[in-house]
Amino acid sequence: MPTTLDRRTVAAGLLAGGAAAALPRAARAQAPAPLAKTIPSTEEKIPAVGLGTWITFNVGDDADLRKDCVAVMAAFFEAGGRMIDSSPMYGSAQAVVGAGLKALENPKPLFSAEKVWTSSDGPAQIEATRKLWGVPRFDLLQVHNLLNWEAHLDTLFAMKDAGKLRYVGVTTSEGRRHGELEKIMAAKPLDFVQLTYNPVDREAERRLLPLARERGVAVIVNRPFQQGDLTGRLEGQPLPALAEPLGGTTWAQLILKFIVSHPAVTCAIPATTRVDHVRENLAAAAGPLPDESTRAKIAAEIAKL
Repeated sequence: MPTTLDRRTVAAGLLAGGAAAALPRAARAQAPAPLAKTIPSTEEKIPAVGLGTWITFNVGDDADLRKDCVAVMAAFFEAGGRMIDSSPMYGSAQAVVGAGLKALENPKPLFSAEKVWTSSDGPAQIEATRKLWGVPRFDLLQVHNLLNWEAHLDTLFAMKDAGKLRYVGVTTSEGRRHGELEKIMAAKPLDFVQLTYNPVDREAERRLLPLARERGVAVIVNRPFQQGDLTGRLEGQPLPALAEPLGGTTWAQLILKFIVSHPAVTCAIPATTRVDHVRENLAAAAGPLPDESTRAKIAAEIAKL
């Protein structure tokens, strides 16, 4: 499990793209709202870019790093974001999210996305997580990496039926266990799935994304920048000409535009430690998005580099 030292080491360039300067408050207030996409099971709309907390919010009790996280959350909500995603697997991230919400007076736009990740007592872990966040209930609970998914889905569906939870989902990442995920999607009335997808990791296009559309399942995309590896690889490379008409000024924005423009994708959840990057990420979903032909060109341009 990552330590605070891990967080310090990777913080500077971990998960977002260029070095866009922070905008003045007046300019930010006039920025267009990010694209909202529909959750198929209810037709509720949520912004297409959310906020992940893997590594970036695992800061322990470091007061300065916690202040950084609060600043990122404040900028996220100010830019029109709603979904924050975390997990018991993420060290101190849940407590840091809860402290941030308290500091920000629990902002109303929040869409809380959490996970259950235990081989034993799921209800106890869920309740402990809820207390860390300080919310009356979660919008979405997901079975993390399909661990003990049969028992946990029984728990989550019962919570939903009782009005203690709004949405139920399952997650995987890095292309793992797609076959099993496909079977669960086909058999269970899921509201959400979470998986890895970006212009390089495209396996989900073959079956999972079409199945999500067929079954009316919302899709959350994790690791959009391959935990910084993809944006790091592209750093210093000139943007292709096709970025200009899309309003993409950085590789991170072009990658996010590729992801959230897919018809099956509901929300991407990049993680970041920087206020300018969280604004940059939300802005990627506020401008023009590529069509299918342009999406293919984006993937081809990145594949060449």
